[in-house]
Amino acid sequence: MAARRCGGGLAWLLPPIPQPLQYHQFADRHTCFGITGCFDTFTNVLFALAGLAGLRFLPGEAGRRAFIDAREALPYRLFFFAAILVGLGSGYYHLAPDNSRLVWDRAAISLALMSLFAAIISERVSLAAGLRLLPLLFAAGLGSVIYWGWSEANSSGDLRAYGVIQFYPMLLIPLLLRLYPPRYSGDKDILAVIGLYLLALLCDFMDHQIAALTGAVSGHTVKHAIAALAMYWVVVRLKRRRIL
Repeated sequence: MAARRCGGGLAWLLPPIPQPLQYHQFADRHTCFGITGCFDTFTNVLFALAGLAGLRFLPGEAGRRAFIDAREALPYRLFFFAAILVGLGSGYYHLAPDNSRLVWDRAAISLALMSLFAAIISERVSLAAGLRLLPLLFAAGLGSVIYWGWSEANSSGDLRAYGVIQFYPMLLIPLLLRLYPPRYSGDKDILAVIGLYLLALLCDFMDHQIAALTGAVSGHTVKHAIAALAMYWVVVRLKRRRIL
């Protein structure tokens, strides 16, 4: 917790970080059914499919066997529901990319990240801690997006809070795996989820470079595919993990 407060404090020592205007100028210029950037738009279906796969798995017998306590499934249920929202929000954004639509995309992403973080806290630290923190994490995630949207609307764009929400779970989850003994197998799968997500962010950063390299597929399109795979890998982990 001290490290978390320290990291958050360091973020606020930085100057405000506005959304770069060129962010909305994606490399994908394919047109399908009258939609420009259709590869970036249609690949959002992958998020919805990953979420539906998770929601279909949880109520089944194998899903029930994946948890010591049935209440541990709640953060995962919210995570998979958030994955569907990511598909809808990102698809909506890519139809006409701008800051106002990006709010919906990022709100869904923040809910997914916070749900996964709460799930790992529930399994690794304590179920009570995870469930108590869940609404607070949701509020922090949504609050960071609302603050960013408000700051952009008032010509003082500031991504710092959303940046903290994006990267803190990726930093703290491996720390929890290190500090607390496991009750389930599958730590490598958790690290694989994080690795895939970070790779997706890298592909997003190299959107135009990857498009120039492949001549067909942009980095942002690849980001969608890899990030959706990261979400589906949570299903894979639940399917094959064992109670220790």
